[in-house]
Amino acid sequence: MNEKKKYETITKVRSSIDQVQGFVESQNYRGYEPFEGLSSWLRPLTFGNLFLMRCLQQLVRQSPINIRPIMGVKKKESTKGRGYMAWGYLDLHKATGDAVYLEKAEACLDWLDHHKAPKYEKHSWSNHFDFAGRGGIYTKDDPIIVWTSLIGQAYLEAYEQTGNERWLKIAESVCGWLMDLPREETPTGNCLSYLAHVQSSIHNANMLGAALLARASKPLNQPEYMDVARSAMEYSCTRQLEDGSWWYAEDPRYHWFDNFHTGYNLDSLKCYIDCSGDTTWEPQLNAGLEFYKAHFFEDTGRPRYYHNRTYPVDSQCAGQAIETLARFSERDPNCLDLACRVARWTIDNMQERDGHFHYRHYPWGKAKTPMLHWSQGVIFKGMTTLLKRLQAMDTGSNQNTPVDNG
Repeated sequence: MNEKKKYETITKVRSSIDQVQGFVESQNYRGYEPFEGLSSWLRPLTFGNLFLMRCLQQLVRQSPINIRPIMGVKKKESTKGRGYMAWGYLDLHKATGDAVYLEKAEACLDWLDHHKAPKYEKHSWSNHFDFAGRGGIYTKDDPIIVWTSLIGQAYLEAYEQTGNERWLKIAESVCGWLMDLPREETPTGNCLSYLAHVQSSIHNANMLGAALLARASKPLNQPEYMDVARSAMEYSCTRQLEDGSWWYAEDPRYHWFDNFHTGYNLDSLKCYIDCSGDTTWEPQLNAGLEFYKAHFFEDTGRPRYYHNRTYPVDSQCAGQAIETLARFSERDPNCLDLACRVARWTIDNMQERDGHFHYRHYPWGKAKTPMLHWSQGVIFKGMTTLLKRLQAMDTGSNQNTPVDNG
């Protein structure tokens, strides 16, 4: 990337970050989420039937207009949205040195500390709504390894930037919750469960948990964490398909692969390798990255949801892709160019004047509902990761230009 193009991209990304940050803060970190349909006053009419609950959930999720207000679904605070914002603020602090971002990050982390799942003593986090899926129903009181691991990473990042032992203690508590999870034991690795109350083997969840344990192992002096992480990565890496892809899970009902879950897998495996020095699964990382680049993006930078079709064009895919590609840009310079193309396309096509990003694009139109975590938080984090990478590379006069705090 030439200097002019890099400067233009930095300017565009900085402006976008300022806008989405301003929007989220103006909403007091409250918003909608795609799967919150069971919060509707219509839920009693499902009579506790899983199929009917899923229909209600999908009605709210797939509606081309935002029907949540008339369905009784209110904007709420989101632990996963707050976690993404915290981690993004930390990226901005690292990129700019501006203490304002650190203050905002620590305020989010403090909020998360006080809003952990009350069902468990150790730190973990859940959705703020009940969810009905193919595997059954779980409630807002049931923490999920995915959000817990991603939030745990934000606490470790805060500790590394500040040396504040409080954040490390919370990360230790998070890891303790992960270590207590059920595991599917196999001859080729053990899989960390998606949920705490029942074994549920999902590749991205397993790998996200492993990544956090691997990163926390050294600062917490817990070699057992690394052992569990190594076994978890063995489980998922030995089940990678020949073309470099991963099923969502091994159960045949979960035999699909999509953009953002693949991004989770790649980020997690890279984190494990970087933290452990164990290069056993380096070929799987390389194969996964090649599959990812080849199948999930158009030349314009528009992200595809599935490997074999574009629609729906999804904000979660866009944000996660920008983050994953930015992370891999040191290993593969082509990833930086692709990350910038995805970022530019997303800003030009999915960001509104008030700063919020659309939820989805369909062939027939756009769903513009301002989701909090799914759209704003994840894209904010992706953009800040990219900005941090571009700033680290920048040797020009714009290197020390601060990001506008809004």
